[in-house]
Amino acid sequence: MITAKKMAMVDLNAAELGVSQKQLMESSGHAVAQAVKKIAEEGAKIAIIGGRGNNGGDAFVSARFLEEFKVKIYLIGRPELITGSAARENWEVLQTYGYDTQVIRDISEFKLEDPDIIVDGLLGTGITGPVREPDRSIIEMLNEADSTVVSVDVPSGIDADKGSVGISVDADLIVTFHDLKPGIKEHENVIIADIGIPKAASIFVGPGDLLPLKRPKEKHKGDFGRVMVIGGGPYTGAPLLCSLGALRAGADLAYVAVPSSISDEVQGYTPDIIVEPFDGEVLLPEHIDKLIEKSREMDVVVIGPGLGNDGKTKTAIKLFLEKCDGKVVVDADALKVIQGLEASAEIICTPHAGEFIEMGGPDLVDGLSERMEIVEKFTEELGHVVVVKGDRDIISNGKDTRVNRTGNPGMTVGGTGDILAGVVGALFCTQESLTAAAIAAYVVGKSGDLAVEEKGGYGILPTDLLPHIPTALGGKI
Repeated sequence: MITAKKMAMVDLNAAELGVSQKQLMESSGHAVAQAVKKIAEEGAKIAIIGGRGNNGGDAFVSARFLEEFKVKIYLIGRPELITGSAARENWEVLQTYGYDTQVIRDISEFKLEDPDIIVDGLLGTGITGPVREPDRSIIEMLNEADSTVVSVDVPSGIDADKGSVGISVDADLIVTFHDLKPGIKEHENVIIADIGIPKAASIFVGPGDLLPLKRPKEKHKGDFGRVMVIGGGPYTGAPLLCSLGALRAGADLAYVAVPSSISDEVQGYTPDIIVEPFDGEVLLPEHIDKLIEKSREMDVVVIGPGLGNDGKTKTAIKLFLEKCDGKVVVDADALKVIQGLEASAEIICTPHAGEFIEMGGPDLVDGLSERMEIVEKFTEELGHVVVVKGDRDIISNGKDTRVNRTGNPGMTVGGTGDILAGVVGALFCTQESLTAAAIAAYVVGKSGDLAVEEKGGYGILPTDLLPHIPTALGGKI
C-alpha cells in the first residue's frame, strides 16, 4: 500500500526521471476508460464528473477513450481555477474537439440525465477532512443516482489514508493508481492500475521527497529546531562547518560545544552560532554530564565532527550515546563506538565507505543493487538509520532503502561530510529519521552540483556549498 504523501512524492520523482505528469495522467485516464468499457453496455450513457484538480484531469482523459458511448463531461467549478497544467490542458482538448461538456458554476445548474455509468473524478487523494459545499451536494446527488459509479483513484470524499471521514461517494468500482491506498483497502471492488511510474521513483531521492518541508507562515523561533554540535579539539573547522550546514538547512538555532582551547577561534568566525565551551583541549568523560543536561534543551545533537581519536574521547562519546535519550546524528570519529552500543537515543549514522567498515560493516562491492542489499542488511542488525556516503549515497533504516544520485567528484574535498551531518541534524528536528537522512543527502549533493556550476569546475571549497543549500531545498524552508 502507499499513502497519499508517498504517492505525491513518487509522482514528482517520476517527473524528475522523465515520466511527466501529463504522461501519468494519460495512462490514468486510459486505465479508467478500460475499466468502464468492461462494464458498459453498447450505447450506454456515461456522465463524467471532474473537479478542478488532477483527479478531474484523469477523468477528462478518460472521455477521449470512451467515444463509442454517449458521453457528457461536467466540470465542477470555473475552468480558470483548474490546478495543474496537465489537467487544464486535457479540459481544453475537450473544448477544442467539440466534446459534450458543461461547466457547473452553480449547483442548481447540475442535473444528471439518467446516465448508466458515472465516472467520479470530483475529488482525489488530497482531501484530509470533511467535504464542504458545493462538493457535498454533488456527492449526495451521485449517491442518489440509479447509476453504476466508477471512482477515479479514490471515491470523492474518502481520505486516502484513513478512509471515510464523513460523506463520500458510494462507488461500485474504484480504479486506483500504482498501488492500493490504505483508505480503500476494505472496498470489495478495486482495480490497481499500473500507470507507468518507474520503481526508481520510489528508490532514488528526488524533488518529491522535499514535499514534507513546506513551512506554515505563522511559526516562531525554535519551531524548526535547535541543533547542538559536539566536536572539535584536534580540528576546528569540522564542528563549525557542521553547525553552519544545520543553519542553512533551516535549524533555528545552532549550538557548538567545543573544547575551550578552540572556542574563541570558533566563535570568532561568525556570530550566527552559539558556542558552549567545555574545559580542556579534547572531549573527556568528565564533560558528559553537563553535555547531557544541555542536550535536553535541544531537538537534535550531532556528535563527532573534529573530535579526533584520543582514547578518552572515544570513552566520552560512548558514555554520551549511552546516556542520551533524544535524537542524535553520529558522524566522523564518533562512528567508531557504534558497533555493539546499547543506546536508547534515536540515531542516524553518516559514514563514508571506510567508516562504514570501521563501524563493523562489510566491504561494499561495486554493483548498486548489491551495495543496497549489504547496507540494508547491516542497518537492520545495527538498529539505526545509516547514510553511506559515496558517488551514490545509500540511505537505509533496515527495511526501506533509498539512493541519492546528486553530487559530483568535487565533493571529495574535506568538510562536505561535516556539512551533511549538520543538514541531517536540522532536518531530523522536524522529520522522521529516514526522511531526514534521504533529503539531506539529496540537498547536499545538489548544493555541490550548484557550487561546481557556479565555479566552473571541481575545485570547490566546502564553504562553497553553504549558500546553495536553501536553493537545493527548493525554497521549502
